[in-house]
Amino acid sequence: MSDWNRNGETQAHRVITGHVIAQPEQTRPYEQPVPRPQAVRPGGGHTRSTRPAWVRPSRRRRIARLLALLVCALILTGGGTYAWADFELDRAVDLGTVGDRPPQGKGTTYLIVGSDSRDGLSEQARKDLHAGGGGGSRTDSMMLLHTGAHGTTMVSLPRDSWVTLPSYLDPDTGKRHRPAKDKLNAAYSLGGARLLVRTIELNTGIRVDHYAEIGFGGFVGVVNAVGGVDMCVDRNIKDKKSGLDLTKGCHTLDGAQALAFVRQRHQEAQGDLGRSRNQQKFLAALAHKAATPGTALNPFRAYPLLDSALGTLVVDKDMQLRTLVSLFQAMRSVSSGAGRQLTVPVAGLGISTPEGSAVKWDAAKAKRLFTELRDDRPVSIGEKD
Repeated sequence: MSDWNRNGETQAHRVITGHVIAQPEQTRPYEQPVPRPQAVRPGGGHTRSTRPAWVRPSRRRRIARLLALLVCALILTGGGTYAWADFELDRAVDLGTVGDRPPQGKGTTYLIVGSDSRDGLSEQARKDLHAGGGGGSRTDSMMLLHTGAHGTTMVSLPRDSWVTLPSYLDPDTGKRHRPAKDKLNAAYSLGGARLLVRTIELNTGIRVDHYAEIGFGGFVGVVNAVGGVDMCVDRNIKDKKSGLDLTKGCHTLDGAQALAFVRQRHQEAQGDLGRSRNQQKFLAALAHKAATPGTALNPFRAYPLLDSALGTLVVDKDMQLRTLVSLFQAMRSVSSGAGRQLTVPVAGLGISTPEGSAVKWDAAKAKRLFTELRDDRPVSIGEKD
């Protein structure tokens, strides 16, 4: 069929040939978008995406990720704890100002002091602990802890030891005192940690490398933080002055009981000497308990332990945390049998002096013991020597 043109003539249909070029799919404003084909599930219906399904990581990969998270947490927590503990250390004792000191020995020697400081204790706490109303100017225990090539040796120095005090200047009166005989405990009362260090160095010939002191409150808090310390006694002990009341056998001592145990001496056959042995025994057991996984790896015990210890701990200016850890490890080695516990050899107990009854050292045996420690040689003195 033909069409007519404007002149009345017929016109055949034109046929256009060529290739059809596919244009990018576009959506005009008045058109609806054409939905894309969707994948068909085997059981019917459609899925929203053709991406592969999530695959659960293997057990090995899950463990690796967990370990990585734990390591990061330990690094962050450990770093924060280290910084906090380092800041909390009270480095109040400057051994560099101590004069007339013996030469540097071999190995490392720590002076560990338990003072009767009542700092931080309320009146009720003092009453409960039988701590009295003193102002914290005395020492209840003093020990030299030496570590070296031949292991660890802990030597107790009874507080009533009759020794020579070096000359010192009274800070209250400005008066210079000449060297004189007195009880070892008097050195701390008269001149604090500095005079105590000078007195011990003068009478032993051993240079003290580091100093660590803890008061009543800190001691009680540490024992409570570790959940108590197991201690066995071979008889019933009832002491009114310290408040200790134990029956024969083994007990888990809490902070108050532990303080009474290390302070009491009136129920000991050897008085101050017996108390020194109890202090050594308990201190070693405490270090062992603090290092057990149940305490060291338990944040509910480890952090209160650190907080209690650092609250009343006084150390020397050169004491670093790693040095304090070394001290702790040395104490723990004594409890595990890798070290020795001794008391300075004595020649007599209850010796009459102008300052009351005292403990007299065996000069020859004590000198031999201290020389061996200073030179870091094997100790030949036994507990019964």
